[in-house]
Amino acid sequence: MNYDPTFIAELTVLRRDLHRAPELSSEENETAKRMAAWLAECEADEVITGLGGTGVAGIFDSGQPGPAILFRCELDALPIQETGIPDWRSRIAGKGHMCGHDGHMAILCGLARRLQALRPKRGRVILLFQPAEETGAGARGVIDDVRFKSIKPDFAFGLHNLPGMKQGQAAIREGSFCFASEGMTIHLAGWTSHAAHPEDGRSPVSAMMTLTEKLPLLPRDLGMEPGEAIVTVSHARLGEPAFGISPGDGWVMATLRARTNQLQAQLMQAARDLANKAADQSGLQLEISTAERFAACSNDAEPTDIVRKACEEAGIACAEAEGPFRWSEDFGLFGRAAPSAFFVLGAGENHSQLHNPDYDFPDEIIPQALAIFETIATEQCG
Repeated sequence: MNYDPTFIAELTVLRRDLHRAPELSSEENETAKRMAAWLAECEADEVITGLGGTGVAGIFDSGQPGPAILFRCELDALPIQETGIPDWRSRIAGKGHMCGHDGHMAILCGLARRLQALRPKRGRVILLFQPAEETGAGARGVIDDVRFKSIKPDFAFGLHNLPGMKQGQAAIREGSFCFASEGMTIHLAGWTSHAAHPEDGRSPVSAMMTLTEKLPLLPRDLGMEPGEAIVTVSHARLGEPAFGISPGDGWVMATLRARTNQLQAQLMQAARDLANKAADQSGLQLEISTAERFAACSNDAEPTDIVRKACEEAGIACAEAEGPFRWSEDFGLFGRAAPSAFFVLGAGENHSQLHNPDYDFPDEIIPQALAIFETIATEQCG
């Protein structure tokens, strides 16, 4: 599908403007306003704001019976200081679009422009600009919003750019696509003592050593197949930095990931059991908290086939994705609301990796991504 270069240039300018003004998860107020204004300018039949927090949905309604097709992108940036030096680098210290959500928004804005010119003939096309993807809270907030029931889709589609893969090539697979994940913080509480008399206190050192050693081994100990799960100890803290104190508190943080939600539940319970045992053996109090929970992303057969056919029709190579990917995506929750499919589009084999401080979305893949989405919309809604 060939697009007017002036049109693609407009989307590139938009993408770079968004890159200059990143906003973190659940704080995407100005970005959301800009997306709502764009949808209104594109004459969406309805624009919903404040969806699940700062989310925005634009609905292009034919007024005729037919399927409701949802395309989703993300609003949020990351708390990362950008080290790259493009002319459009972030103007906000400590914040940057280091995952390419600025590019994903530009793609959906391009689809809005196309829908303005070529209105659906049947059903509805829903463009969702979702907040807080990076924390795992955004999709849940949108789906739990009572207004989502009125736009509940028949199919949901999403994409992510992927460094390390040939630029402009798509990849998809039926079934497991992205791991479930959740962060766990384990607080071990004893009591301090003078460093000269550690026996008079209760230190969490031994329990922390046990946890940092055994948490990463949990997938093996549970009999999970290689590649099905991974536990990464991401942070540990013991007391305060002082030579005269035997510490009384310790914290271990770990990220637990698994291929399916069922395996993830087993992994989380095993981590809790391990923490309880370690705390009991050292006579410590235990507090466990979790954060950034992502459901596994699993692609349904019918929408996966729709993506493959759209790629073929648009002349875009589509490979079978190796996987599932160990990173997480809260798009997985949309699979509970409708049959869904998530795919990746190559950012370039030598492109800087996602979440790296010098990452920048490759504008060259905007036309390919737009072509895939537009072809799906056209095939489903006329």
